[in-house]
Amino acid sequence: MVCGFLNLCKPAGFTSHDCVAKVRRLTRCKRTGHGGTLDPAAIGVLPIALGPATRLLQFLPGAKSYAATVRLGITTTTDDLEGEVLTARSPEALTSLTLEAISSQISQFIGPIRQIPPQYSAIQVDGQRLYDLARQGKTVEVPERQVQVDRITIEAWRPGTEPELDLTIDCGPGTYIRSIARDLGAALGVGGALAHLKRTASGGFTLENSLTLEQLEAAIGQGWQPIDPALGLTHLPTVTLAEEAVKRWFFGQAITLAEWPPTPQCGESLKQEQTDPIARVLDQSGRLLGVGALTTGEAGPLLAPRVVLPAD
Repeated sequence: MVCGFLNLCKPAGFTSHDCVAKVRRLTRCKRTGHGGTLDPAAIGVLPIALGPATRLLQFLPGAKSYAATVRLGITTTTDDLEGEVLTARSPEALTSLTLEAISSQISQFIGPIRQIPPQYSAIQVDGQRLYDLARQGKTVEVPERQVQVDRITIEAWRPGTEPELDLTIDCGPGTYIRSIARDLGAALGVGGALAHLKRTASGGFTLENSLTLEQLEAAIGQGWQPIDPALGLTHLPTVTLAEEAVKRWFFGQAITLAEWPPTPQCGESLKQEQTDPIARVLDQSGRLLGVGALTTGEAGPLLAPRVVLPAD
């Protein structure tokens, strides 16, 4: 049974769904899913799960990193260069734009921030995707959301008639880089749109270790195997079960733990989480059995199954 992760480098021009369909055909694994949508024009890391590992996508790390280029002086319908231009400032109006002015505005986009997603996005409003409504010519009020941006670094600044700014951005899930480009341009009074986007890290995977679709196809011909699902969850605390407890695990039964916390990492997790912390669950050989929730019962600490992977 195929079960594991693929660190895919998504090409430009493909939707995330296109990539899943392509991987499904190449691997002949019907059960395939991705861990975080990338816009068709964007490239970079797209975590994909195969087989039962699709149930583990929700537990991958949420942090993401991007390399982005922002074009200043224009606004578009999609908040990137793929859309129709709505406004364009004259070259003369952009000559006074300086790196110092840009740097002074960047800090407002770092931390827990409120942002409005683009009109062309996969967010659902009243059961319909925003991009479907936009293509129908319908303009709806997009709900504002809170996201987390940990770091924005200016890598390069190219002034001129089409000024562009290269940024690296570390952020949490749900952050729209197109919205940052749009809102930065608005803060500068000239407008802005995303010109290029590359995701360099997502779900604990990095661009350096990713495979293109062409590389994947060649690797499959040489006996390629997906990434062990246990390796995709190393950020979680670990509980290793004895043989008798493994049997109970596969029956979906809660297991009383002899010690609390099971590992030092778990103790750190307990301090940070208000809800029941989760842990990856291994057998004595290191095989991933699934994910469990750590709770406290009358008899002491309990490990309750959240996701139980197939025994075979």
